[in-house]
Amino acid sequence: MSFEAFNKLSYGLHIISSVRGGRAVGCVVNTMGQVTSSPLQLSVTIHKDNETTKAILESGKFTGVVLGQNASMELIGRFGFQSSAEIDKFEGYSWTVDCNGISYINEQTVARFSCTVKKTLDIGTHIIFVGEVDESELLDAATPSMTYQYYHLVKKGLTPPKASSYRPAEEKEEKKVTGWRCKICGYIYEGETLPPDYICPICKKGADVFEKL
Repeated sequence: MSFEAFNKLSYGLHIISSVRGGRAVGCVVNTMGQVTSSPLQLSVTIHKDNETTKAILESGKFTGVVLGQNASMELIGRFGFQSSAEIDKFEGYSWTVDCNGISYINEQTVARFSCTVKKTLDIGTHIIFVGEVDESELLDAATPSMTYQYYHLVKKGLTPPKASSYRPAEEKEEKKVTGWRCKICGYIYEGETLPPDYICPICKKGADVFEKL
């Protein structure tokens, strides 16, 4: 099995949001894509354990935004490596509500799609949602979309363990920097000694989840 072959597949980077119990929830995915043009439908694949998955199953609605290349690692870390069950991921960021009552981030994003779920498919660890587009909006015409390749090569980001494309073996490659790497989000602290009370600025985990490079 050549995992390098999978690296040739093209992905974008998106935040999928929904609502559960009156709370806005969301997560980062690289699996949103158009599947039909008439009607306009998008599909998205999310891990079963995610709060966002539970919210979409309950509400029957989701909104997907496309991240721009200007999206910060702090934003990606908040939505990609933390849980909506523990924090309000939208706090501190600019957001608004769409036609379906779903909150979505409207900064560092270039496009938005609001969808009503038409079909679901259980594929084991993940669920595929197919949603008909109720509303779409171009948020930023000038900024390029962030591809998954750009996220890895330029942003130096890692793949969350619950992502569809997660491969544990590959996340342990190339340890060339002197310092410590967060095993949760991949943030690198440069230095020989990691303070015992250090908190990762991306995923907010403690020093115990860092490994020496």
